[in-house]
Amino acid sequence: MVHFVGAGPGAPDLITLRGKELLEKTDCIIYAGSLVNPALLEYAKEGCKVYNSAEMTLEQVIDVMKEMESEGKDTVRLHTGDMSLYGAIREQMDTLDELGIGYDDTPGVSSFSGAASALCAEYTLPNVSQSVIITREAGRTPVPERESVTSFASHGSTMVIFLSSTLLEDVQKDLLAGGVYTEDTPAAIVYKATWPDQKVCRCTVGTIAETAEKEDIHKMALILVGGFLGNEYDRSKLYHPGFTTEFRKATE
Repeated sequence: MVHFVGAGPGAPDLITLRGKELLEKTDCIIYAGSLVNPALLEYAKEGCKVYNSAEMTLEQVIDVMKEMESEGKDTVRLHTGDMSLYGAIREQMDTLDELGIGYDDTPGVSSFSGAASALCAEYTLPNVSQSVIITREAGRTPVPERESVTSFASHGSTMVIFLSSTLLEDVQKDLLAGGVYTEDTPAAIVYKATWPDQKVCRCTVGTIAETAEKEDIHKMALILVGGFLGNEYDRSKLYHPGFTTEFRKATE
């Protein structure tokens, strides 16, 4: 059996209870060494085989899974955050289907949740933004034109930009090209959210690249953009004394 497990955003105690239990019991761990906190490997039992997938191809990863399966042993494929976002798990699962090897999927806390917690921020604020766009800048791996940063920026929603720390001048230019965000729109750069060396840098859309350069941030960072980082928003109706819900009646 292969268990795909989300490692969480970084801090070892932010993995789910189920994910931790699988790490403790498994015979083999294949972890994304470029992103997963190695402290999570301390949960592994004695004798567990450990492989760093940052140094492997898909074919090599599958070969390890096949070897463990032939020996009747379990494998944990440990991905950063929640692997449903930029986890490259579909190609692994399709190959396992072809090989007749069983697998399951244990979700994790995404780094975009970790970044919000680092900022003590709420992505969805009344009369500010009710939608969160998760995307990345086009680099060596392209994105469909209809999903470009510029296209999404035209909505003015909250945006969380992954995998773009080396492309921040392009990110900044494309955000402004959307025609809604301005140079002064609030933004933030969160480096290694929830790790011990986490760094949070508040800035504006017009100073994203400059701020990252000043703080020497060139990898493992999320870019957050939108009015949710500002100070203006409406009070939630849900907890307003004048709002009736299924559980209580309005009192004013």
